[in-house]
Amino acid sequence: MESRIGVIGFGMRSTLIDHAHRPGEGSRVVAVCDPRPERRAEAARRYQAATYATADELLRHELDAVFVLSPDHLHVEHAVAVLESGRAAYVEKPLAITVEGCDRVLETAVRTGSRLYVGHNMRHMPVVTTMRDLIASGAIGTVTAIWCRHFVGHGGDYYFKDWHAERAKGTGLLLQKGAHDIDVIHWLAGGYSRTVTAMGALTLYGDIADRRTEPDYKVAFDHDTWPPSAHTGLNPVVDVEDLSMVTMALDNGAFATYQQCHYTPDYWRNYTVIGTEGRLENFGDGPGALVRVWNRRHRGYAAEGDRVVRIGQSAAAEAGHGGADPAIVAEFVRFARVGGPTATSPVAARQAVATACAATDSLRAGGTATAVPGLAEDLRGYFEANADPGPTENVARGPRP
Repeated sequence: MESRIGVIGFGMRSTLIDHAHRPGEGSRVVAVCDPRPERRAEAARRYQAATYATADELLRHELDAVFVLSPDHLHVEHAVAVLESGRAAYVEKPLAITVEGCDRVLETAVRTGSRLYVGHNMRHMPVVTTMRDLIASGAIGTVTAIWCRHFVGHGGDYYFKDWHAERAKGTGLLLQKGAHDIDVIHWLAGGYSRTVTAMGALTLYGDIADRRTEPDYKVAFDHDTWPPSAHTGLNPVVDVEDLSMVTMALDNGAFATYQQCHYTPDYWRNYTVIGTEGRLENFGDGPGALVRVWNRRHRGYAAEGDRVVRIGQSAAAEAGHGGADPAIVAEFVRFARVGGPTATSPVAARQAVATACAATDSLRAGGTATAVPGLAEDLRGYFEANADPGPTENVARGPRP
């Protein structure tokens, strides 16, 4: 029998839903809600689905699972409603924009017994799983440090022309964008952040005076807009940082740094993972990218490395985030139907938010060392009982994400 899929929010991540609409193959999108008439019309055309203006109306439809793809500040409201209705919920990352919001969602899932899944699709990106597999194989020994540089070349196109630019709707881009990478750092290192220290500022986009009078969710993208200060039509409110960096001390003794800039000329992520017996680094993060491993002594910089793994190109790899989107949707559809271990984790999603929120607090307090609030043991235990165990060696010792 096909799983009947509902969708709350049909915006920038709506392409994800194409992978859930598989009539005759196990799942079908049957209902979509969005407050915008034009988006409802597009959903009806694409899936021949029923459409609604509100989540309450959608949840009166016969559904097995629901994707929550609404703006970040609405995730808690919509996730709780889905879980209370007894359906499985896919909540796009970040799980919430506050720690308290995350805990409310987790508590609702525990109380209702409804299945909760968080859309950290980078756990399915081939470049990330390749690094994870190399670590598990012992290629660099025990992980002790991770450095991540995130070059967000499309910041002016995507994140400063709509609600992402407002603290009230997203807390900050250390959370909205950084939640992905913080989760990957935790996953590769095998622990969660305990304390953080951060710095950053609104260094470029705050000086652009050309603003819309009303928010616009039809963001334009133009490769010819350069330099970044040439952007026009920014969101009416711009009060989040466009440059930030955070240092993390993990609870298993590992250390990490994350750096994010929203006006670089290129757009990709670079990870360096250092272990007791070597290091690895990715060059590019999509199809055709390389992961190089250095695990013997060299005199100076050995550009080629001692081992090179190329990320393959395939039809799936072209389907969104290097093939991560179809993979994460397939995992959720299976999880919604029969349960079982998943590569993603509600606990890890909560810890990514908690770390990003603590880092944002630190940044805005002038770089004060800030503790990351822990998760209640009963909530942690409930979700970790069915978590994917992952590799059991070659990460610093501590709680497993």
